[in-house]
Amino acid sequence: MLAAVALLSSPALAEPPIRVTYKSALAGTAYHQMGGELAQAIQAGSAGALLLSSEESQGSVQNIMEVMHRQGLYVFTAPPALIAEALEGQGPFAGRDPEHFAAIRGLFPVPPLTMHFVMAGDRGTAPIEALEGKHVLLGRGTFSSGEAARYFELFGLAGKVRLADASITNASEALRDGRIDAYVTASSFPTPNVMETASLVPITLISLTDEQVERTGAVRQIIPGGTYPGIDKRVVTTSSPVFALATVHMDEDVAYRLTKTFWEQQAALTETSPWWGSVTAELLAHLPVDLHPGALRYYDEANIELPEALR
Repeated sequence: MLAAVALLSSPALAEPPIRVTYKSALAGTAYHQMGGELAQAIQAGSAGALLLSSEESQGSVQNIMEVMHRQGLYVFTAPPALIAEALEGQGPFAGRDPEHFAAIRGLFPVPPLTMHFVMAGDRGTAPIEALEGKHVLLGRGTFSSGEAARYFELFGLAGKVRLADASITNASEALRDGRIDAYVTASSFPTPNVMETASLVPITLISLTDEQVERTGAVRQIIPGGTYPGIDKRVVTTSSPVFALATVHMDEDVAYRLTKTFWEQQAALTETSPWWGSVTAELLAHLPVDLHPGALRYYDEANIELPEALR
């Protein structure tokens, strides 16, 4: 009898860890790397009670689309503009029932997306007009593909660039081999695929004017000189906040523990990779959906001021 009691109370019979799928981006990108870093931080911060499994993705469009099929233990990343399009049934979500996406709820910000227009050549920086007549890979299913197409329309380049329909994972090799002249990617800097490209061939980064940045309606972002090999001057570009999101199907306690653990581990994450230092609670003001009730509980407990629209 005593042996049975001892067995029932042993650590081996403790509750199993909660396994959560985390879907962010393609392997080789900064956001896929962030997924691995976040998974380690969540596991360490929860003493193994929460296990985040980072799953490769084609990008934010796919992440949002999978809301229609995933259950409660699903966390994904996406920028506000794409979430808004999903809720309105526009852009890549045209023809989809917006009600499928009404279940999306916010947890916490992750490092923002920075637009990179990468062109072959050793000019250092060049204006966006330099892309006219070029063969440009946008990367299907990504936030950057939609943004780049929008910028080409804004700046009179629509129809004046030849678009390559391929995955962004092929960009570095394609640029090296001369199959494309340029590609566009959006990620926190320094982004691994741009670093890889710069190690293979000389690159030029497109730098926007302040007036062009203003016309995009996006946040002005400076990539400091020296961030990438051969680019000594600063690059003026744009960025967009990105969020870790779940759905109303996630258990409130799981959402609370994920959010709490993230913020408690942020300092350690920043020591590992400086891009995590750009994450602040102020970014939550850009969230186009409500916070998950579990995440909201954490923010209230931590006395973090929030816009009323998120409640």
